[in-house]
Amino acid sequence: MLKFLKRTKDEPRPGPQIAPSPQHVDANALLARVQWTSARYLNGLLQGNYRTLFRGSGVMFTDIRAYETSDDVRHIDWNVTARMQTPYVRQYEQDRELTAWFLLDLSASIDFGSEHKRKRDVAAEAIATLGHLLRRHGNRVGLLIDRGAAHLDVLPARNSQKHLLSLLRQILTAPIQTNSTRTDLSVLLQRANRIIKQRSTIFLVSDFYTTPGWQTPLTGLASRHDVIALRLVDPIEQTLPDMGMLIMRDSETGEQVFVDSGDERFRKRFADAAQAHLASLMTTFAQAGVDCLELSTHETTEAALIRFIHAREQLLRRSSQGKSRA
Repeated sequence: MLKFLKRTKDEPRPGPQIAPSPQHVDANALLARVQWTSARYLNGLLQGNYRTLFRGSGVMFTDIRAYETSDDVRHIDWNVTARMQTPYVRQYEQDRELTAWFLLDLSASIDFGSEHKRKRDVAAEAIATLGHLLRRHGNRVGLLIDRGAAHLDVLPARNSQKHLLSLLRQILTAPIQTNSTRTDLSVLLQRANRIIKQRSTIFLVSDFYTTPGWQTPLTGLASRHDVIALRLVDPIEQTLPDMGMLIMRDSETGEQVFVDSGDERFRKRFADAAQAHLASLMTTFAQAGVDCLELSTHETTEAALIRFIHAREQLLRRSSQGKSRA
């Protein structure tokens, strides 16, 4: 897990630079910027149909019917299915208000960035954009942060500009507790399962470098809520460039290793390991019924969200076509 790079020689060599940690971060300026750029554009793209982004949220149970091939498997009622010996699903109708929660993994690796932007900054931009879109339609937004401390930071779901600004300040400035242990997403997911009672849209924001064992609580959370994974990535974590001899340091455990990034075989092993990690993540998300949006430090949040909107629109169209044929 690449978190920090350091040249062992002083001679210049082309390659990425570690993003500096900003001394003064203005949440007001961030929110104002996204309101006039990405959020404004996305609102026009959605043309008021913001539920394309937040399907499955703010719903109330209305009825049970026989399962159809186009149905969401997360809506299967297993008790009725067992009694009837054939699959049945629960039907819901949209409530007028939505509640959204952001579950933020604020471990040490989130402060990494190979250019001018950290993964933490990307997370803040995405939450500012999505939070503004939700809030302007009268919906509530809450935040759970795991920063390696003994207790999670919990900001209850509310609907106001002041509250959204409080969330952003916490995201941008909260110190990270370094305890020389790996991130464990299961702690955050299990706590969310206990705290979030009303069916909601949940955005799980992380780079997903975590210890095993988080798949089961993720599946449990996704069975009750519409869960969307926002995967924070930096390109250098996927493809290591040739930067000569390096000291690679894991910012969570402090472990260091001396490597030759000029070795093509090493770079291939590095890329293969990154690809295997990604494949494992995608399998986990698919099994849990969780959609995944990749947010890169080298891409605008607006571009990533546009891709996600188009993907969800296609999914909804396929689902509607399947039901009409049935």
